[in-house]
Amino acid sequence: MDAVAAVTGEARELIRRRNLDPGTDPAGMRRLVEDLVADYDERSLSGTLAPVLDTGTTVKQVLDAVVGFGELQPYLDDPEVEEVWINEPGKVFVARRGVSELTTTILTDTAVRDLVERMLRSSGRRVDLSSPFVDATLPDGSRLHVVIPDITRRHWAVKTAHH
Repeated sequence: MDAVAAVTGEARELIRRRNLDPGTDPAGMRRLVEDLVADYDERSLSGTLAPVLDTGTTVKQVLDAVVGFGELQPYLDDPEVEEVWINEPGKVFVARRGVSELTTTILTDTAVRDLVERMLRSSGRRVDLSSPFVDATLPDGSRLHVVIPDITRRHWAVKTAHH
């Protein structure tokens, strides 16, 4: 297991045990993750854990996983990316400066559902069999559109459009 995955697991467990809401205190979450990364880095010196290659990058990736939108967060943070969409878990696309491109990001069905759940949390909206499509606004003002089977044939379809 790499350092990011290990610290992400530790962060999620600590958030659960302390009953914290990652969305309400971004500065507190950053401190918590920075402390966890520093502690993990110290423990990794023994050689039994995978090393932290870059502290700043590790903190960002863990924050993206526990506070942000995981593997999609770098695209959402990129000012040149206008849209992100998923037609199936193995195919994540972005539109950058009006040009569509297939990314190297590969998700699982479960990861897509977990991301959608986190994305919808702040909106109070939901998507399920009784409401198989939803439009919502993300905290940064971006639009989110999700459609699930049986409206789609097989996979959840997700699209974000930046403001």
